[in-house]
Amino acid sequence: MKNRNTGKISAKWIPIICLVSFLIGILITTRIWAPTESNGQLMSRHRHEQELQTETVADDCITKTKPAPNSDVVEGIYKTHEALESLDKQIKTLNMELSASRSSRELGSSLLPQKDAPRKKVLVVIGINTAFSSRKRRDSVRETWMPQGEKLVQLEREKGIVIRFMIGHSATSNSILDRAIDSEEAQHKDFLRLEHVEGYHELSSKTKIFFSTAVAKWDADFYVKVDDDVHVNLGMLATTLARHRSKPRVYMGCMKSGPVLSRKDVKYHEPEYWKFGEEGNKYFRHATGQIYALSKDLATYISTNQRILHKYANEDVSLGSWFIGLEVEHIDDHNMCCGTPPDCEWKAQAGNVCVASFDWSCSGICKSVEKIKFVHSKCSEGDGAVWSAIY
Repeated sequence: MKNRNTGKISAKWIPIICLVSFLIGILITTRIWAPTESNGQLMSRHRHEQELQTETVADDCITKTKPAPNSDVVEGIYKTHEALESLDKQIKTLNMELSASRSSRELGSSLLPQKDAPRKKVLVVIGINTAFSSRKRRDSVRETWMPQGEKLVQLEREKGIVIRFMIGHSATSNSILDRAIDSEEAQHKDFLRLEHVEGYHELSSKTKIFFSTAVAKWDADFYVKVDDDVHVNLGMLATTLARHRSKPRVYMGCMKSGPVLSRKDVKYHEPEYWKFGEEGNKYFRHATGQIYALSKDLATYISTNQRILHKYANEDVSLGSWFIGLEVEHIDDHNMCCGTPPDCEWKAQAGNVCVASFDWSCSGICKSVEKIKFVHSKCSEGDGAVWSAIY
């Protein structure tokens, strides 16, 4: 009886054994399934890394298929661009020279220097602006400050001062007006005929053609435009210009800045007034049109570019506009715009002889045919001054 009882498990251990078995089962189950989940995560991470590597390789392939910029190629492209720009500038320069050449041919062979004879070197070419109806004005100028005949030739030869009345032609070929100028030229030989149709509203065109014609005919340091109702002292003009001979791009005269007139019923109406800003604005600084001087390079610039230079209603405004944007020295010399006696007389008595004299109220000497002799008697530098002038 004793041996049969010893092999049996006590009933109180049964719940304990069950609990321990349960805990062992949970532990075993956790250890078996945890690695499975971890391996799945590892496999997922590995697959994701492979996808990333594939994308990276694909990007590298795409990048490698694009040609890498070569520094030599870039430099070559840059040099080619520079060469094209340089060529474009050369073409534009040649076009301007060709335009100037055409303009010179159109002026007529009689105005061009012969191929074997270079242009004569002089100090200044003075163009006196005149009209068909101004014969009396021209005669009054010849009788006062402008030499005549052999004296005119001598002035050019010895002092380098060329003086010519500049005039175009009428709208009708070989009209009575043109024949009258031809007759006057045969008598005095002091005209510069221009390929230009005369007209008050064409002064800007006439100015361009004058400079182009004068540049083609004479090699001067300066070119001067003056009206035929202005008194000029040639010796003082020559010495004044000579002081600026060494300077490039000189624009000399009495600089002003008048109002831009938009009303159509006024004398100096500006049709393009809107280009100058608000109503009541003034023009840019420019030399008054009665008399002004340009150095050789500026006159040549006008000759070369005359076809593309814009013309405003007023000649002096047009001239001033052509130099905007250029490196030009504006010389404001009020000795070139003295008043008539007593103004110029007092200055002459004080030893400050005027270059030019006129009445501002008339934009020239009022009733110049009758009055210019009086102005000459009071304000002249003397007939010998130009011959003794040193410059």
